[in-house]
Amino acid sequence: MPEAPAPAPPETAMPAAERDRGAAPRRRAVLMILGAAGIFSVAGALVKALGGQIPLAQVVLCRNLFAIPALLPLLWHAGGLTALRTRQPGMHALRLAGGLLGMVGAFYGYAVLPLATVTALGFTMPLFLTLLSIPLLGERVGPRRGAAVLAGFGGVLLMTLPGGGAGGGLTGVLAVLAGAVGWAVAMISIRRMGTAGESNVTIVLWFALGATVVSGLASLPVWVWPSPGQWALLAGIGLVSAVAQVMMTEGYRRGEATLLAPFEYSAILWTTAFGALAWAERPDGWDAAGMAVLVGSGLYIWRREVVLGLRR
Repeated sequence: MPEAPAPAPPETAMPAAERDRGAAPRRRAVLMILGAAGIFSVAGALVKALGGQIPLAQVVLCRNLFAIPALLPLLWHAGGLTALRTRQPGMHALRLAGGLLGMVGAFYGYAVLPLATVTALGFTMPLFLTLLSIPLLGERVGPRRGAAVLAGFGGVLLMTLPGGGAGGGLTGVLAVLAGAVGWAVAMISIRRMGTAGESNVTIVLWFALGATVVSGLASLPVWVWPSPGQWALLAGIGLVSAVAQVMMTEGYRRGEATLLAPFEYSAILWTTAFGALAWAERPDGWDAAGMAVLVGSGLYIWRREVVLGLRR
């Protein structure tokens, strides 16, 4: 049996203990974000497994409808139906419109493009968010962030070069980019509602309810009755997405956004692995270069946001 180490002096043991107590929540938060990125990737793979045989409106309906039961515990913990009271109906409508556009664009992309390509293109959202923050939030974008935005769109061009994984799927690329614009609009509306004191539970549940109603109405004229296997996939998309959303929310509740945001980019690794295993999708050199540029520009913009935030 090895000799036990000598106990540390009290003056050094206490700071170490304090550091451990402070580091544990951060580690859990990072694991939450990594897990959420992986589970969101599973949801994307389930959408792709449908093979485009179910109308998009119907997929969006099931994604939100099956997510609602998993979100009800959040409503209960927030005080029940009173948590749905809001003074921001206009912002909720804007968040609903942006979120629906984001879902439709991403789901269409999953059906026609490689999983990793859709995920990487989805990370153009910070680029559009930077551009939209100028007219909608009155923010100023300096030359460095402007250059990062241009570089990010250069990464998109690399991925759409002939012969790349996104080549020949320009419609899909444009759909995903339109979806990224939608997510950027949704993020701006969420930021405004958060500043006005709206709770996360209110924002999440109003979106789920509103998206269910809108996509349900849109599904009526194009309804296709799913097979048992397709029902299982549709239910899985909703439940898995809800679990990932809860994990993402819990992660950001436990840790600082400045620490956690880069770990969302692990989704590219997850979707690359799922695409390779299930559909033999392998990014070529142009795709890999475009993804690297996109991730780099996104991380740079994130870093600039942190620096500017600290200076404000």
